[in-house]
Amino acid sequence: MRVLVTGLEGFTGRYIQTEFEGHGHAVTGLQADLTNPEAVAAEIATVQPEAVVHLAGVAFVGHGDANAFYQVNLMGTRNLLAALGQHAPNVQTILLASSANVYGNRSEGVLSEGAAPDPANDYAVSKFAMEQMARLWADRLPLFIVRPFNYTGVGQGDKFLIPKIVAHFRESKEIIELGNLDISRDFGDVRAVVEAYRKLIQVGPAGKTINVCSGRAHTLREVVSLCEGITGHQVEIRVNPDFVRANEVRVLIGDNGCLNHLIDDWQPYDLKETLRWMLQGTSFV
Repeated sequence: MRVLVTGLEGFTGRYIQTEFEGHGHAVTGLQADLTNPEAVAAEIATVQPEAVVHLAGVAFVGHGDANAFYQVNLMGTRNLLAALGQHAPNVQTILLASSANVYGNRSEGVLSEGAAPDPANDYAVSKFAMEQMARLWADRLPLFIVRPFNYTGVGQGDKFLIPKIVAHFRESKEIIELGNLDISRDFGDVRAVVEAYRKLIQVGPAGKTINVCSGRAHTLREVVSLCEGITGHQVEIRVNPDFVRANEVRVLIGDNGCLNHLIDDWQPYDLKETLRWMLQGTSFV
């Protein structure tokens, strides 16, 4: 298929291109600014995509400009859907990337798609608003929504938690400052995520909302311990009170039952394998 990818130049987009092209799809990145509806419409009319993977957005929760979350994540998505509805008669399937952040910080345990959304910051609110807005197009466009939980891999910025920890080991630093060491989170691998996206695009589960996650959880203490085991390098962990959030949910794991029902022969990576991959090329390996 001719697959149009927004955010192709980003962390996930680069893996999307490799995954999709490796399975015979032609991948094109959207060049237009999503906040410019005329430019988006003109490009959609030219490209005539058969499938769309919508990744573009302001993704870092700590981003300083709250307005950008809504301008890009909400209105940018609306501009894209309006253009597809008007100018892409042959589009067969559309993947919209939301986020597990829509579940918020109060639900605990294993979360299925049926868990009540409770977004707790502007990023999460913008993603949930995007989901609700997209439903207005569900009768006109073959779209579905994915809610990825945390995932990582080579090339993700060090402002994210796992790359920050990996960087400390790659640089043989003696001390690392972290927040609550005993919270458990579902940490996935970008390679498994893009494989899931490709298989979902091929299935085209219009109208569905789907968690993309490993279904396993690890504490930050375990992540550090795994890195120590892989590298042989020991670090001193210091808890920085600025990184500790009050009433933080202790355990947050995604239920990937719906995903596994929709696609065949898909397995998440073991976190140790992901960390080993990210640590490759250091003096420890």
